This record gives sequence, structure tokens and C-alpha cells, in this order.
Amino acid sequence: MLALWYAHTWVADAFYITPRLILSSAEPGSGKTRVLEIAQHLTNQPEMTAGGSASALVRMVAAGPISILMDEVDAVFGPGGAGNEDVRQMLNLGYKRSATVPKTKGDPASGFTVERLPIFAPVALAGLAGRMPDTITTRAITIHLRRRRHDEHVESYRESRATRQATPIREALSAWMTSIGDNLVEAEPDMPDGVEDRPAEIWEPLLAIADQAGGHWPETARKACTYFVLNQKTAPSLGVRLLADLRALFTERDTDRLHTADIITHLRSIDDAPWTDLNGKPLDALRLSKELSPYQVAPLSLRINGKSAKGYTIHPTTDPVEQVGLTDAWARYLPAPKNGGAL
Repeated sequence: MLALWYAHTWVADAFYITPRLILSSAEPGSGKTRVLEIAQHLTNQPEMTAGGSASALVRMVAAGPISILMDEVDAVFGPGGAGNEDVRQMLNLGYKRSATVPKTKGDPASGFTVERLPIFAPVALAGLAGRMPDTITTRAITIHLRRRRHDEHVESYRESRATRQATPIREALSAWMTSIGDNLVEAEPDMPDGVEDRPAEIWEPLLAIADQAGGHWPETARKACTYFVLNQKTAPSLGVRLLADLRALFTERDTDRLHTADIITHLRSIDDAPWTDLNGKPLDALRLSKELSPYQVAPLSLRINGKSAKGYTIHPTTDPVEQVGLTDAWARYLPAPKNGGAL
């Protein structure tokens, strides 16, 4: 995957998107910076940087071509990927070739004009786990690095030696990528089973290059794609976790409706769930309604076992826009049930 990502930086303009590369680790000293140092020898016009303002990054990209290799991202974004919205927005939008940032130039005397600066460029980001905004990770291929064990040994890194060894590889890679650039513009590589939507979009440039390389590369690349897309464990959003827990509850009870109080009691009893502490408060009826509202799910007055109270049902209404019931949200945001049941 890394070899293909490095290769794509030489022909990024042949593609509509450039996948972000994320190097993540639970602790420092896990090799993130070393991967970026190696990337400097094999990518097109690498710029090793630690943070920087959005304005500076935009100007650097506009003056490109450039491959941004950003280290210490945990100093750019706070816990959960919070803060530095301008940089986050630039990194989000810049993975598509059509993205620009408008800047005004001029003065009151002569007048102002709008300059549209391109922000499309390959970007690799290295930082501690939990500091990368979700909107960037969904546009990225993520490698989770770990520290070496005490019994694991590697050859010491020497910059001068790495430069000597990498120079002929870099020159050959540059020449080959330039020679096949036109072949990549219209490439539509076949995706492995289960890889679709944004993951397919992210992997398209790498698989297109692998197909041009031939030999073992088409198969090897698709195995890598399957691993990174289908076998990586990522924490669901709070809303998706709520929908999953609700589907499990309704399936366990084998019912199509439950009162809100009953739902909340059950959710709070799940040992590994977040429902007893949401920003210092346990889940209540108001928060439940608020979390489900974006999925077009709303409470109704329901009569169950002779008792009338607010609750939730799995059935949609007749209104195609206002779904109310849970079935539609489950079908859109959760994987199909393993047992093949209706829920």
C-alpha cells in the first residue's frame, strides 16, 4: 500500500481524488516519523512539515506540485480531532481535484479581485491515536503502528545511506509514472467484493497503478485493499452505536415497539456502552430523541400492554420523508443482520 501511495504522488493530477495517508499509534516512538522520512525519498516534491496555518498550507499547495508530509498532527488537533477548523477543512476538501479556496487580493483604491487557489495535493499525516478528525479519517487509509518489542531488532536508519539507496528507485519511479500517466486518466479498476462508495474512491488511484504495474501487483494491491477496508476495526459514531444497540434490543425482545423508559433502562445496563455517561450525564429521554433525530427517527405515543406512553417503533410512517420508525435508519446505517432477519 505504501509503495502504491508513494507512486500515486507522481501522477496525482491523473486522478479525481488523492487518498489521505494516516500514520497512527497509541504511544510515541512507534515509527510514524520514520515512515515519513522514508516517504521523503520516494514521493514527488515532498514537504516535511509539522503543522502550519491553513493559509500557509494553501499557498504551498497552490505553488505545487507538492506532497505534504505532516508530522506531530496531535499538536494540530485536540482530543477527538477538535480545533483548527481551517486546517481540517483544507485537508478535507483538498483530497478532490476540483477543490479551491477563495482569497481576495487588491486594495480599496484599485479594487479587489477573488483568487481561487487549488488545494488538491497528496497528504500524509502522522500523530497519536484519537487526535485525527473523523472527517479526515474517512478520506484516508490508516496504518496503526506499534512500538517494537524488546526482542525485535531493526537496522539503524542512516539518512545518507537511505538517500543513496533510494535515489535510483526514485528516478525509475518518476520516469515510469510519467510514462503511464495518460493511461491512468480513464482507468476504472475493478474493486474487491465489499469495497464500494468512498473506500472504492480512495483506493481507485492505487489499484489503477497496480494494474499498470502488472505481475503480482494487481492481486497484491487488492489483498491490501481488502485488508485496510474490510478488516480494520473502527469505532462507530455515537449515533450508529445507538442504532445498533436499539436493533439488538428490539431483536432480543422480538417486538416492533417499546416505551422510551424501557429503552433507556436497557441501554444504561449495557456494560461496555457509553449510555451511563454522556458528557457527565446518563442518557435520558431528551438526549435519546436528540441523538435519533438526525436519522429521522422520532418518538410516538404508543400503547403497550395496556399502558400509553412515549416510545419508539420500527415501522415507518406513510410519509416518505418523515420516516419516524427505526427500520429505515437501520437499513441505511447498519450492516445487514447476520441472521438475515427483518431487523
